[in-house]
Amino acid sequence: MKYYPLTAKVEECILDAEYKAGREIGAVTLGETCLFFKVKRKVSYVPYADITRAFRRVQLVGMKMCCGEGNLEVENLVICGAEDKELAMIQLPGARAGVIMLEELEKKVPGIQIGKP
Repeated sequence: MKYYPLTAKVEECILDAEYKAGREIGAVTLGETCLFFKVKRKVSYVPYADITRAFRRVQLVGMKMCCGEGNLEVENLVICGAEDKELAMIQLPGARAGVIMLEELEKKVPGIQIGKP
C-alpha cells in the first residue's frame, strides 16, 4: 500500500506495521506515532508531532424528504498543523466517533489544543 504524507515523511516499513496494528474509527486509523485516514484508495498520514490542534466540525446538509424538509448533520474531524493551518478535514461516521477521536488524540498527542479557538 502507498502512503501519502501531509507533513513530514516517515519510513514506509514503519508505516505499514503501524497502520495494520492501529485502532480504526471510521476512515481514521490511530497508529503509535501517526494518524492515518483513508479517502477512496488513498491513505494519507500525519505524524502526531506535527498536529497542534484538533476539533469537530458539523456541517448541515439540507435535504428534502417525502413529508418535508430537514437537515442532515455530517460530522468531520479537522486536524491543524503549524500556525493553525488546516491539514485535513476527515468525515466521521457520527457524533460519538468524533468525541472518541478527540479523546484518543488528547491521550496520544501531548500539548494538543482541542476545540476551535
